[in-house]
Amino acid sequence: MEFSSSLSLLGSDNSVILEKRIQLLAAIERVGSISKAAKEVPMSYKAAWDGIDAMNNLCPSAVVVKETGGKGGGGAKLTPYGKNLLDSFVLLQKEHQKFLTHLTKMTDFNTGSLKSIRSLSMQISARNQVRGVIEHIEKGKVNGSVFMRLKSGYSLVSVITNSAIENLNLQNSDEIVAIFKSSSVLITKDLTLNISARNKFQGKIEKITLGEVNGEVVIDIGGDMIASVITSDAVKSLELKTGDEVSAIIKSSDVMIGK
Repeated sequence: MEFSSSLSLLGSDNSVILEKRIQLLAAIERVGSISKAAKEVPMSYKAAWDGIDAMNNLCPSAVVVKETGGKGGGGAKLTPYGKNLLDSFVLLQKEHQKFLTHLTKMTDFNTGSLKSIRSLSMQISARNQVRGVIEHIEKGKVNGSVFMRLKSGYSLVSVITNSAIENLNLQNSDEIVAIFKSSSVLITKDLTLNISARNKFQGKIEKITLGEVNGEVVIDIGGDMIASVITSDAVKSLELKTGDEVSAIIKSSDVMIGK
């Protein structure tokens, strides 16, 4: 047994964009014709047009527009808004399916009870959580190195056990989250410093918050924000200030992976 459900977008007036209409948008994107797309879904030509009209009226911008002329007598295409809507829905579908798969694994169908419902909504205290895509994975005898590309363009390395890689079913091109505590992030103003830590990111200090004992330094490394907690004395001795160029250093063994 397993959980299954469809995903729909609900508007403020309780009108919805059903999954079948999203399939229609995907077909229009592929074939450039409403009649051909309707046959692929499948649905009647009238139902396809009714669905397009409903989506165009429901959304703040048009989703599909007609194309006139041409050898085939014209067709249809998605607007930039419609393309973004389709891409976003596909991403949501993937996350929705991940949730259902996880829920199935957590449920004991013999007793009808969840093994641990609390973990579904679990939040973690780690200050740094950055998203990226796996570039490649190198496995050793016990541990493996997971290389992920961040949106800032930097490559971040995490060393975790081979069993963790297998349990998470990590694959190239998977979108994952790198998680590390702010206390694990070291800061230096020496941008040429050579150090054994595998993760070293250059950026500018976005914000500094000082407390009586510790201070938090937030660094923009080019679209990704990294927070470091060091002593207030260290902030003063390094003469750190907003706008300074610094390097954030994180050991690969301090980086956890979430999927």
